[in-house]
Amino acid sequence: MFEYCSDPKSLEGLVWLSCYLTSGTHLMMYWSVLTVLLLLALAAPAALLFGFGGALMARSLNPVTRTFGKGYISMVRGVPDVVFFLFVPLAVDQGLEYLNHKIRCSDWSEPVRRGVDFVVCPAAKIPQSSAPAFVHDAYSFALALLAFALVFGAFAANTLHGAMAAVPKAQVETAEAYGMNRAQAFRRVILPQMWVYALPGLSNLWMILIKATPLLFLLGIKDIVYWARELGGSKTSVYAYAHPDWRVWYFLGLLVFYLVLTAISEKVFSRLQRRLSTGQATASGEALRRAGA
Repeated sequence: MFEYCSDPKSLEGLVWLSCYLTSGTHLMMYWSVLTVLLLLALAAPAALLFGFGGALMARSLNPVTRTFGKGYISMVRGVPDVVFFLFVPLAVDQGLEYLNHKIRCSDWSEPVRRGVDFVVCPAAKIPQSSAPAFVHDAYSFALALLAFALVFGAFAANTLHGAMAAVPKAQVETAEAYGMNRAQAFRRVILPQMWVYALPGLSNLWMILIKATPLLFLLGIKDIVYWARELGGSKTSVYAYAHPDWRVWYFLGLLVFYLVLTAISEKVFSRLQRRLSTGQATASGEALRRAGA
């Protein structure tokens, strides 16, 4: 990074530390922080979208749709998360490559499944081996994002389904008595009010999502936990920046990072809960009304 860092072995003190913290591997660690934040920024709305769709299906009048929605919620919630985090990217990756194989290599005579191996023609590989490194990284990130959205979408669906059911039925019946159909009553009565009931569960789900980001390493993405372990481990004189075992300091930095992230999240959800509860006929809304009286 700096010109005086050309010979790390001749440096000492803060100068050595400034070069050490701006080395190429550390820059990759700092980039992994942005990767985690990007995952959170994309996974949260994606999971909410899956959750909203699952909740609507679970309360559908169509028995097939309702069974599918409840099955999605029950299946994902009943299986350890790590199983889905490992299964979804692998299944989607092999599924896409298999379809691409059937399209591009229809004259391929050898079986795709060869014992425990999955082999497709070179033209069917996604992405191609000749593709730039950032394409491979983006593809891996997209598969990880899909896994996070599917898993946390099921928990969000369960939360939203309960929140929809918590809206007083008398209000829905009154809306229908005034001539609204089922869709209009949902859009004008249930939808605006359900977020008050759903927000506590969704905020807890957000916290769990934050804590699940280190699972990115299982999906082939080098996250901040991976780099903390790699960079903090003991480095001998064969490395440019030799140092003893500093993992405790790196993991302490991660502790501070996640605590700051969750503290900010709690403040945001607290303000959001206060805003949504204003004027609502709920316990929190009544407390706000009395406080303002």
